[in-house]
Amino acid sequence: MSAHYVMAVMLNNRIAEAPKFQEVITRHGCLIKVRLGIHEISKDSCAPNGLILLQLEAEEKDLQVLENDLNSLEGVKTQAMELEF
Repeated sequence: MSAHYVMAVMLNNRIAEAPKFQEVITRHGCLIKVRLGIHEISKDSCAPNGLILLQLEAEEKDLQVLENDLNSLEGVKTQAMELEF
C-alpha cells in the first residue's frame, strides 16, 4: 500500500548537479505530487546550493529506490519522513 512522504533534497552545487537531479526525478515522476525549490537569490546572482522539497505518494520500496538514486549523485543528500494522518 502506498504512503505519503516528504523528502528534503539538498544540492550542494545546484548549478552543476541540476541536470543529473532532473534526470533522476523525471524517471520517478509518477511518485512526485509536489516539488518546491528553495534557494537564495539576489539581484546579482543565485546561491550555489539549493533545497528541494518533494511530496511523494509511493510504496516504501519505490521511495528507497528514489532516495538511493538521488544520494548516488555527487553533492546531493536526502532525508525523508512518512506522513501518517
